[in-house]
Amino acid sequence: MKLDPKATALSGGILWGVSVFLATLWIVIKGGGLTLVKLSQFYIGYSVSIPGAIIGGIYGFVHGFIFFLLFALLYNLFVKG
Repeated sequence: MKLDPKATALSGGILWGVSVFLATLWIVIKGGGLTLVKLSQFYIGYSVSIPGAIIGGIYGFVHGFIFFLLFALLYNLFVKG
């Protein structure tokens, strides 16, 4: 069974974008946590703040979309049928 690359990429992008967004909001609400600060090295303009959560969510969507698109294309290349 082959994967639909568009659907896989869209669902993966949404999943990763929402995950980064919610993780950032969680740290903003709870306070502390230096782990997510490391994302600012990869996501330009990202910070552990509410605007940073939006920026991180957008970057997360784009990165998730690209990763899962490539995953689906490679999977379809190697799957039988």
